[in-house]
Amino acid sequence: MLKIIVNLFFVIFGGTIGFLYIPDIIHLLKLTNISWMTSPYLGMVVGAIIFFLISYWVSGYIVNFLKWIEESLIKIPAVDLFFGSIGLILGLVIAYFINMPLQDINIDVISQVLPLFIMILLGYFGFQVGFKRRDEFINLLRTSKKEKRRMPDDETETSQPKAKILDTSVIIDGRIADICQTNFLEGTIIIPQFVLGELQHIADSSDALKRNRGRRGLDVLNRIQKELPVKVEIYEGDFEEIHEVDSKLIKLAKVIDGIIVTNDFNLNKVCDLQGVRVLNINDLANAVKPVVLPGEELVVQVIKDGKEQNQGVAYLDDGTMIVVEDGKDYIGKTIEVLITSVLQTSAGRMIFAKPKLLEKAL
Repeated sequence: MLKIIVNLFFVIFGGTIGFLYIPDIIHLLKLTNISWMTSPYLGMVVGAIIFFLISYWVSGYIVNFLKWIEESLIKIPAVDLFFGSIGLILGLVIAYFINMPLQDINIDVISQVLPLFIMILLGYFGFQVGFKRRDEFINLLRTSKKEKRRMPDDETETSQPKAKILDTSVIIDGRIADICQTNFLEGTIIIPQFVLGELQHIADSSDALKRNRGRRGLDVLNRIQKELPVKVEIYEGDFEEIHEVDSKLIKLAKVIDGIIVTNDFNLNKVCDLQGVRVLNINDLANAVKPVVLPGEELVVQVIKDGKEQNQGVAYLDDGTMIVVEDGKDYIGKTIEVLITSVLQTSAGRMIFAKPKLLEKAL
């Protein structure tokens, strides 16, 4: 379809050129003795045919160039394109008012060349200002909206849940699907296109472990999209000036005022430093672990030796490690234990216990 439009443009353009100029060319060639050759309508037909033939040679290059422009515009986030266009329009409007008095000057350079230069320059500057300072304009709009929503008693109205942006690590982890299924996450789930690209790259890795992790992440996304009662959107935009995926996530969260969902400790810290809200799945997992207190009794299966002499190691269903003093003799057995102490570390929770049989013996 695009190629047909290009060919049609060439035909119309060639016909116009032929209508206006081919009769003059015939006069220059001194062929005016043949009256029908000086007809502008004949020139229009000849020009249309010539440019139609030229279009078959150059239309492919023009179509490819137009498609490249189209793909480049599609990749630009809508917010960036909007503010850049607003800046461009304002720049051209200012250039128009500046050029108006210049048209009355009888110097050709000033009245014809300078206005074109001013229009190009101010249009470029307008686009750059709108594009590069979009975040400030967005913050201004949000601030004004919050002021309008302010109630008479200085309370704000209930706002819609913010969008949740998934990062690569939390998708590969897989627990996000179960959390979505329990309806703990409100609002739209945003999956950026650059995160999908990173997942695809991991899934195509030559390393078997990475490949399996990437494929598991894609399976998790497929489950979230097709099986779970949550609204999922794919963010098609990209921030080409930023290379790191984590930095792109932070930028996206600022642009759409969203919340990043991750289990990456470093990303969590960077978000805190930059004022971006973040939900850490590991923090949630630690918060919902069952609380055990010294003196309580548990039934556990001792699985292996501990680091110290005569120690055994068992695990709760959530993965919490229990160190059983004098539990080496009970490896492979299910026994009752008495909790002696609970230690919370940066790596998680560790529970110390001793066999209840020894307590009874004492």
